[in-house]
Amino acid sequence: MGRPTELSPARVAELAPAVAGLLDDIAGLRRYGNDAFLSAVRRHPRPDGGLYRKSELVAAYRWLVAEGIREADQTLLERIRMKPVRTISGVTPVTVLTKPWPCPGKCIFCPTDVRMPKSYLHDEPGAMRAEQHGFDPFEQVASRIQAFEANGHGTEKIELLVLGGTWSSYPRDYQTWFLRRCFDAMNGSESTGLSEAHAVNESALRRNVGLVLETRPDHIDTNEIRWLRDLGCTKVQMGAQSLDDRILRMNRRGHTVQQMRDAMIRLRAAGFKLVLHWMPNLHGATIESDREDFARLWDDESLRPDELKIYSTQLLPNAELHEVWKRGEYRPYDDAELLDLVLDCKEMVPRYCRINRVYRDIPGNNVVEGCRLTNMRQMIQDRMRDSTRRCVCIRCREIRSGAVEAHQLHERSEVYATSAATEHFLSFDTDDDQLAGYLRLSLPDDPGHALGESLGIEALESAAIVREIHVYGRAQELGARDHDRTQHRGLGTQLLRRAERIAGEAGYSRMAIIASVGTRAWYAERGYRLSGTYMNRDLARGD
Repeated sequence: MGRPTELSPARVAELAPAVAGLLDDIAGLRRYGNDAFLSAVRRHPRPDGGLYRKSELVAAYRWLVAEGIREADQTLLERIRMKPVRTISGVTPVTVLTKPWPCPGKCIFCPTDVRMPKSYLHDEPGAMRAEQHGFDPFEQVASRIQAFEANGHGTEKIELLVLGGTWSSYPRDYQTWFLRRCFDAMNGSESTGLSEAHAVNESALRRNVGLVLETRPDHIDTNEIRWLRDLGCTKVQMGAQSLDDRILRMNRRGHTVQQMRDAMIRLRAAGFKLVLHWMPNLHGATIESDREDFARLWDDESLRPDELKIYSTQLLPNAELHEVWKRGEYRPYDDAELLDLVLDCKEMVPRYCRINRVYRDIPGNNVVEGCRLTNMRQMIQDRMRDSTRRCVCIRCREIRSGAVEAHQLHERSEVYATSAATEHFLSFDTDDDQLAGYLRLSLPDDPGHALGESLGIEALESAAIVREIHVYGRAQELGARDHDRTQHRGLGTQLLRRAERIAGEAGYSRMAIIASVGTRAWYAERGYRLSGTYMNRDLARGD
C-alpha cells in the first residue's frame, strides 16, 4: 500500500464504486490508527484477494466527490492520505536538483560524483528522483506534484526548494530557464520567459508561496541580492559549516567567518529568510569545540539564523577527507558522542529558529566509519521525552494536527538584536506552548542599506520589512475555511496588522514585504501594492 499508482480516468471510475464501502468503513472508525486502518482494508479486499493502495483510495474518493456521490470529508481524506507529515507545516514542499556543474568550493568533506551536483550522492532519494528525470526542472516539479496529489495532499501552496551545487555559480541563462520551467510545471502552462511565468502564477491554481535557493556566503553582494529577488527568491540557504576560521581553512571551505557575517547582514537587510547549515565533526574539531562553535550562531548578532540544518560530517570514500582519515589525522564521532552533542545543541536553539534537519539523508552503506543513524531526530526526541530536557525550536513546537480553538491562542513577541536590524518574532501560541503561526518583522537600523552601502532597492527605503508569515496546520486549499484548523482563519492578517502597528510606532513610514509571487494577491487584498519585487504599503506613524 505504499507507492502512488498511475490510474487512468476509466480505471478510477471503475474502481470508485468498488471501494465505496471501504471508504465508509474507514470514515466510521471511532478510534483511528494504523492498525484500525489495516483492519478495515482487510475487511474489503480486492476481488483477487489483494489489498487496495492508499493512492487508489484517494483517487476513488476524489472521483466520488467530483461526481456528487459523496460529500467532501476532510477527516476521511486525512485518514487515507500517505505520509501526512509531508504537508503538516501548512505548505507542500517540492524539491528539485540542478544539473551537475563545477563547484567553486574545494571542501575536503564533499563527495565527488560526476553524475551529481557537488556534495550529492547518486543513491540519495532526492538525487535519484532528479537523475531519473535527467535533472529536467519541469519533469521534476510535475512528478512531485503528481505524487503528492496521488497520495492525497493538496498542492495549492508550494514551497519550491532548488538544491544541488552552488546556485550562484550556474550561468544566469540556465538559472532563468530552470526556474521558468519550474513555474511552468506549477502553472500547468508554457511561458516565453520567467516574468511571464511569475505573472501567471499570481493567480494559478498551484501558487508558489516560497522559493528557496542555495549558495555560498562569498557569492553574496548587492548585485547578487537584486538578482535573487528578480528570480523570485524569498529564502536563502548557505553553508556556514563552522564559525572558526582555522577549521574552515583546514577543510578548504574557501570563505571566512567574516564573509559569512557580511552575507547574513546583506541578506537580512533585503528581507530574505535565512537558513544556515552547520557541520559538527569537521577535520580539526572536537566535541567541546563544536559545542562552543554552535553557541556562536546565537551569540554573534551578525548571524542568528531563522532556520538551521545540522549536517554531521560523514566519512565518505570519494571525499578527500577519507585520505586524511587513512593517515590517522581524523576521527569520526561515534553514535553516542554525536547524539549527546546534537542533544546539547538543540537545547541552545532560541524560539525564533526552526531546526529543519539534524542529520543528512545519506544511505549508511556510503559511510566508511562513524555514525550511520538515520533516525537521529526520533532518538533525540525520545531521550528528551524521558528527561526534563527540551528543545523550543519552531519545529518542536509547531501545531501538528492544526486543530485548535481561538480562545486557546495567545499573542507572544520575542525581540532580539542583529547587526542589521531589531527583529520581532510575533506569534500565536497555545496554552501548552504549541506554535500556531508567526511573523518575522525586521526593523532595519538603516533601511535599504547594508554595510554602509545602498542595496539599490527603492521599495526598502524608509521601510520596515516583513520577512515571513507562516500559519501552521495541515495545508488547506486556497480560499478554504475549516474552522477547526489554524489555516485560513485570519491569523496571518492579525499578525500583519500587529506588525504594522509596531513598525508605525517605531517611526517607519512604510512596510515592505518580501512576498513570493504566489502570495502577491493575498497581500494586495490587504492594501499592499507591488513595488519592484516587494509588496509595499504606507504606514501612519504612531498608529
